Amino acid sequence: MLRLLGRATSGNVQKVIFLLEELKLPYEREDYGRQFNNTQTPEYGRLNPTRKVPTLLDGDLAIWESHTILRYLAAKTGSDLYPADLAARTQPERWMDWMLASLNPLFLVAFRESRKPEAERSAQAGTDLAAELAVLEAVLADRPWIAGETMSLADVALGPVAKRCLGFPFAMPAMPNLSAWRDRLMERPAFQTAVAAG
Repeated sequence: MLRLLGRATSGNVQKVIFLLEELKLPYEREDYGRQFNNTQTPEYGRLNPTRKVPTLLDGDLAIWESHTILRYLAAKTGSDLYPADLAARTQPERWMDWMLASLNPLFLVAFRESRKPEAERSAQAGTDLAAELAVLEAVLADRPWIAGETMSLADVALGPVAKRCLGFPFAMPAMPNLSAWRDRLMERPAFQTAVAAG
C-alpha cells in the first residue's frame, strides 16, 4: 500500500491526495510536518533530504517533491491526466512548472500576509498575486480546464493552491473564469476530500 507522509493542511500534500483519490488508489496518509516535529529525524532525512512534506512511499521507493509525485503516480497508472504523447504532455507540464516558478512565490507571500491582522497586511501582496492569477483567468476564458478541454495534472497541481488564493482577504478584481474552474473542481469528490482539512 502507498504511504503518504504529510499533514492534511499542506497544499502540496493536498494535491497528492487529490490525485490519489481521483485515481482511486489505496493509500494511507500519516501526519508529518512542522507541528508534528517529525521531519527533522534522521529516519525522515534518509527518505527526503529536504525534510519537507510530502513524501510518498511506494514499497522501498521514497519520492519527494509534490509535482514529481504527481507525475510518477499518473505515469505508473497510465492515467489520461498525464498524456502519453510527449507533445500533449507538455501542456500540463508547462502549467505545473509555471505554478512553481511564478505563482507559488507570490502565493507564499500572500499566505503569510493573510495571517497578519488587517492593519498590518501588505496590500501589495494581494496586488501581485492578482496580477499572476490574471494569467489563469485569461487562459480559462476559452477552455474549461487549465491545459485544454479535459482535466489534467495541471488542474490537480494548481487546484488546492488556487482555491486558497481566491479565499485570501485581499481586494482583488473579479475572476469569473477562475472561480468557475474552482467550482468545477469543488464538484469532484476527490477534490473535496483533498481540501477538507485546508
